[in-house]
Amino acid sequence: MGKYKPPKIHKFGKGARKCRRCGSRDAVIQKYGIYLCRQCFRELAPQLGFKKYN
Repeated sequence: MGKYKPPKIHKFGKGARKCRRCGSRDAVIQKYGIYLCRQCFRELAPQLGFKKYN
């Protein structure tokens, strides 16, 4: 049997950030300390005070 190797802890790059709500690691919005993925941000944006401009 091979030795168990714990997952690497990422300090930089895409793997270092994850969505606070769902845990996804892709398309995380970091601006203003939001740290939500794109999909979660779209659901919560009106509650956070963001408005959609057309």
